[in-house]
Amino acid sequence: MSVASSLVTARPDWTGPILRLALGIVMWPHGAQKLLDWFGGHGFAGTMQFFTGTVHLPWLLGFLVIVIEFFGALCILVGWASRLWAAAFAGLALGIVFTSRLQHGFFMNWFGNQKGEGYEYFLLMLGLAGALLINGGGRYSVDAALHSRPPAPGSTFA
Repeated sequence: MSVASSLVTARPDWTGPILRLALGIVMWPHGAQKLLDWFGGHGFAGTMQFFTGTVHLPWLLGFLVIVIEFFGALCILVGWASRLWAAAFAGLALGIVFTSRLQHGFFMNWFGNQKGEGYEYFLLMLGLAGALLINGGGRYSVDAALHSRPPAPGSTFA
């Protein structure tokens, strides 16, 4: 099996769609906040200003966060390149935990009595992304549809 083929193969069970829906539905609004100024966000310019000016992320990393959360979540929802986007979400979750959440402990700041938010949310995100990375997009995914098609005549992707 080629590397490209192994990236799109998916178990034909319901695990993939459940994982895709959970991760995509939770992450897409965060991306829409950052890119489109929806749901009380600050849009692309405001988010990039925060990332580069306040958090001191390199421009490229801030841009990638927005791309992963918005476009990655959409791709996860439809199941296109599910494993690739799941790896991106796992990397994003790990990066956030180790750069800005670990020092605040496990719990989110539900009652406003901590100096910052903990990492429990990102641990769930990492679990969903990790399971999707292992399982693939599952049934009703673009990945499954692409993998089930026979190669075109004369194609080198046999």
